[in-house]
Amino acid sequence: MKPELRIGVVDSGHAPAQQPQVVAGRRFALLDGQLLHSELQDDPLGHGTAVIQAIAQRAPEAVFCVAQVFDQRGVTSTLQIAAAIDWLLTQNVRLINLSLGLRQDRSLLREACELAVARGVLLCASSPAQGEGVYPASYPQVLRVTGDARCTQDQWSWLNTAQADFAACVRSNTAGQSGASLGCAALSGHLASQLLAQPQATNPQLLEWLKTNAHYLGPERRVGS
Repeated sequence: MKPELRIGVVDSGHAPAQQPQVVAGRRFALLDGQLLHSELQDDPLGHGTAVIQAIAQRAPEAVFCVAQVFDQRGVTSTLQIAAAIDWLLTQNVRLINLSLGLRQDRSLLREACELAVARGVLLCASSPAQGEGVYPASYPQVLRVTGDARCTQDQWSWLNTAQADFAACVRSNTAGQSGASLGCAALSGHLASQLLAQPQATNPQLLEWLKTNAHYLGPERRVGS
């Protein structure tokens, strides 16, 4: 019997239909500057639902630990994300998907990511294809992932650019969801699939596997008229 593969998702929650795949969940909210922990609420945005769907589509046997950090406006904070990562470490996740990005580097978030990496957890974070970097994607040893319109559902690209390390499919079955967030989730799904096949794979081995099996090398080339 294969060991259980737990994937952490820091996002807006999940859909009721995804409950059978969710083995743990916690909501992290701010009220008057104070961090509150509570049970999960229904996904107010559909974003987390789409992220989990993208991962599960590629790794159906994986189970999820869901940390809900977004409110109905799509707003979150460093404190919430850092607390979510810390909690996920207590749930024995192997990989954490962070389809989100903050503009400013904060020591609290940086330290949470450093602790996760030190414990052998692989972190995948979305990064914009252009412009300034975001956090946690810009931290060392965090995989920076964006979307690549060239990629089909089963493909990913090794970009190795200033913005991103890898990219994957941007298409989703969930209306209104696309872009770097879904590319990040798709790559997490590919990694989860490989971890299910090779449970003992180390993070350096997974990184080498991504590079070796990338369908595209380098960024998309736009040809002018």
